Amino acid sequence: MLLHIYGSKHRWLNDDRWYDLIVILDDATSEIYYAQLVEEESTRTVMAALREAIQTKGLFCAPYSDRGSHFFVTVKEGERVDKNRLTQVGRALKELGIQMIAAYSPQARGRSERSFGTWQGRLPQELRLAGITTIEAANGFLRERYIPQFNAQFSVAAAEKGTAFRRPSRSDLNWIFTVQTERVVAKDNTVAIGSRHWQIEKTRFRHTLAGSTVTIHEHLDDTVSIRYGPHVVGRYDHQGEPLAKRQHGGKDESMEAGENQKAVSTGSHTPLEISQKARDSHFPTAPMTTGAPTKPKTKTPQTKEAA
Repeated sequence: MLLHIYGSKHRWLNDDRWYDLIVILDDATSEIYYAQLVEEESTRTVMAALREAIQTKGLFCAPYSDRGSHFFVTVKEGERVDKNRLTQVGRALKELGIQMIAAYSPQARGRSERSFGTWQGRLPQELRLAGITTIEAANGFLRERYIPQFNAQFSVAAAEKGTAFRRPSRSDLNWIFTVQTERVVAKDNTVAIGSRHWQIEKTRFRHTLAGSTVTIHEHLDDTVSIRYGPHVVGRYDHQGEPLAKRQHGGKDESMEAGENQKAVSTGSHTPLEISQKARDSHFPTAPMTTGAPTKPKTKTPQTKEAA
């Protein structure tokens, strides 16, 4: 139900380099679901941690974190957070129905400090004994050895049976966990964030999007997508160059899975051609006719009254 997420800056590799260690653990069992070294704890690195936890375990009820600026907006330092103003992390979790909880109590802060005291005393020694000196090797060590051993030794059974995790009903986590910014398209069909500009190519449904509001999605892999409503109108690499459409397995990789990219025709539909045999089999007592009525096989005299 409740996951703790926090970061700790330390010289984890036993030299002068400082890295942040981001950890996600279960409040009920102390099981670690995520632990990775990053250059800096930020919106993107926190999003990557939460996305991986959701992909591997499922949706949970709430994360418990400090009041860092990537988690919450605080108008004045030391005061309560503004729950009506969401950060990018808060917006992503709200889309998934997850409610964030900010740590205020000394007990909560004390628990995280004690936990990282254990990490800082143990992990650097484990990395030194393994001969690890790079952040890439350290993260591989955490995934493959340290976390499984740590959970086997220190995780406990929950007080109650069952699980509060639920499988995500949405398949677009790569769209949810993005840094999203709305912009109005300029007259030259470009959008910009600061000094970065992206040229939007002509779409199949409109020659230019000038004056339209689009959403710029900055993905965690440093690529950028631009969306106009349900349409992806641009995909770019980290340098702002358009990504070429690549065919793989008969599908266009530039379009996200599950997105309806097929245009809906507004013209008249071609009528179905129904054969006479099909008509007779479905309507034996009242056959459908076209054109002039057929001549009856036997001509029956009609009386004046009948006529």
